[in-house]
Amino acid sequence: MPAKRPAPRLTLIEEQLMNDAQRTLLQALRAGPRGQSITPRGPFAAWMYAPEFGDLAQKLGAHCRYKTALSPRLSEFAILCTARLWRAQYEWFAHAPMAERAGVKPKTIQDLRAGREPKAAPKDERAIFAFVQELYKTRRVSDLTYKRLHTILGDGAMVELVGILGYYALISMTLNVFRMMPPPDAQLAFAETK
Repeated sequence: MPAKRPAPRLTLIEEQLMNDAQRTLLQALRAGPRGQSITPRGPFAAWMYAPEFGDLAQKLGAHCRYKTALSPRLSEFAILCTARLWRAQYEWFAHAPMAERAGVKPKTIQDLRAGREPKAAPKDERAIFAFVQELYKTRRVSDLTYKRLHTILGDGAMVELVGILGYYALISMTLNVFRMMPPPDAQLAFAETK
């Protein structure tokens, strides 16, 4: 039985009905690395209601997604870890295929979706998983967990990973609060409880 979809709290603003600030945000999205074909869906649809904030957020997001020292595989893996913890439907819908294209194994993606530790994942992914789980559970990370991942990533990439996690927590909160869902024909990844 498919998961029940909650009604969105914000309506999508059609492009022809956008004000100047909203059009400026949409142009900035399209001029960046996401490309000309991007439409205001997911978090971008919510940010159309606060376009100045949305512009700042999308610039940070473009950096987090395309310009960090993390490989696309590790970045997308970290995004999926965050999406799973928040049960962010749209984030999972958007990034699970990207993660697979970037080299995250389908079994690992299935384990994450089910809330299981991805024990067959490569060492670097398992280290990120442990880091993310501990950070969200305790709001801190132990020296052991930090050192395990730091040995793989180094200083700069550690800082950028924390930035990616923070940015995608913002995305997840935005998606969940405003109930931004995948398209109606897409299956929801997680059960909806409220």
